[in-house]
Amino acid sequence: MVDINENGKNYGLRDEIKTYWSARAATFDLSPGHEIFSETEREAWRRLVLKHLGEGQGRDALDLASGTGVFSHLMDDLGYRVTGLDWAEPMLERAKAKARQRERLISFRLGDAENTMENDNAYDVIVNRHLVWTLVDPKAAFAEWLRVLKPGGRLLIIDGDFVNVGLAERLLKRLADRLQRLGLLKPDPLHAPAELMETHKSIVSRVYFSDGARAEAVAAMLRETGFERVAVDTDLRAIHRAQAKHWNLLKGLARGVQHRYAISAEKPA
Repeated sequence: MVDINENGKNYGLRDEIKTYWSARAATFDLSPGHEIFSETEREAWRRLVLKHLGEGQGRDALDLASGTGVFSHLMDDLGYRVTGLDWAEPMLERAKAKARQRERLISFRLGDAENTMENDNAYDVIVNRHLVWTLVDPKAAFAEWLRVLKPGGRLLIIDGDFVNVGLAERLLKRLADRLQRLGLLKPDPLHAPAELMETHKSIVSRVYFSDGARAEAVAAMLRETGFERVAVDTDLRAIHRAQAKHWNLLKGLARGVQHRYAISAEKPA
């Protein structure tokens, strides 16, 4: 879908997504699930990466849709030589500031996760977190990631179905909303400014996975693209338990019943 903006230029869905995440940058790190707020959670993320990718040992890693650099820093801590790519300049500004503050040699660059402009066979590892569900053309994106990976290189996707809400999650959220209105439950941490929520709903309704990015569908598409050793890992309980401590009780329980997963895959050698 392409609209014409006030300057007469094409303004399509991808532009809307870029504008939305640029606007989210200011509050992005305030939300559990984006920033890492405890060493317990950080260690749980490290274990997940080590399980699927191993130690960095100086290998080259590309963090796609790197945002404010949270996962890039995690990969850097594990010994990877990290490049973070994001197309929202306000996100990149914050990511670069973190790297300067921590004196880390992480390269953050402006770029598109669906068309990276990176060289063929350039990276040992590609990672992304909460990117796939937003993709306009995941088939093209997966082919691009396959191209950029070295033979034998590994891909790690961390994502979820944020569209289909199960009965247990609906009940927990309704109860949480009611108790918050009564002042009996602390409010959730700020997730996004209220004025952006309608924009978010509109975007979600038009991306490829508008019906929800289920792990099985993503894994099947990776295999069709040419990836091998595709494995779905739904055991993210340690991460969710650590995150839950920064939500109210009911929101923390709701996080644990969502369809969230990690998918690892390999480029044929």
